[in-house]
Amino acid sequence: MVTCVLLCPGQGAQRVGMGRDVAEHFPAAREVFEAVDEALGVSLSRLMWEGPEEELTLTHNAQPAILAHSLAAFAAARDVLAPRLGVGHSLGEYSAYAAADTLDLADAAWLVRKRGEFMLEAGRARAGTMAAVMGLTAEQVVASCAEASTPDEVVVAANMNAPGQVVISGDPPAVERASRLLAEGGAQRVLQLKVSGAFHSPLMQPAQARLRAALADLPMRQARFPVIANVTAEPTTAAEVARGLLGDQVTSPVRWVESIQRARHEVARDVPFIEVGPGNVLSGLLRRIDRAAMSVALGTAEQLTAFLEQYG
Repeated sequence: MVTCVLLCPGQGAQRVGMGRDVAEHFPAAREVFEAVDEALGVSLSRLMWEGPEEELTLTHNAQPAILAHSLAAFAAARDVLAPRLGVGHSLGEYSAYAAADTLDLADAAWLVRKRGEFMLEAGRARAGTMAAVMGLTAEQVVASCAEASTPDEVVVAANMNAPGQVVISGDPPAVERASRLLAEGGAQRVLQLKVSGAFHSPLMQPAQARLRAALADLPMRQARFPVIANVTAEPTTAAEVARGLLGDQVTSPVRWVESIQRARHEVARDVPFIEVGPGNVLSGLLRRIDRAAMSVALGTAEQLTAFLEQYG
């Protein structure tokens, strides 16, 4: 068994074809995709594997697609993985709780589908945007956001992804003002993101209220292993604590740097991080946060096969 920290990616990692080879090579993974399709009442797997990309990218499709791929990859390797902790980026926190058996797979798929719908509708009701800021500290970004905000137009630091990489989120005029201040303050780059709303900001409060109602109706169990919450950067196994934190998360910043640092503190230094699902974005952020941390991406059949041949 491989003792590890489980890494679960968030929205943006989706791509057409994601997970198809994993389903073809691993029956346990195929069962996950089939269960997600059944839970949603649509063939999400067909959309994942055949596109079109513009439909897959829609928030309410991308979120359950990434969750399905992450949990399918985890299922394929589950017999040799012994997670000590789970850490998921935004949407990925739901994948981590599902891997820890806090949420049933069908419930998790339904919940993230609803989360995506709520976030999309909140974005349509009050248009928002996001931008990635490179080359400044989180403190500098927070200060510029506070200066750029007004009572009617808000911008906040939404994702503290890595040293020198922070995403801001809010009303477009406020994001524009903050972007200008940040560029003047020495940012290497401020890159506008293609998103359907101001995620992890106060603009998501309508989505938060609906998400809390959805969470209230779902059965949740104590986690088999702790999951580090985006909101607090602290580990928890308690179902009711997790329920509250997932409700808080949609309007709160993703404290990713602190979450990874906490994970490194909780486990031995030689314990690897295993990224399950599409891509290896989180492995890249991990190296920027702690160059000594080890990571393995398990998102393709080739990666899973090599890993299982070594450890299975």
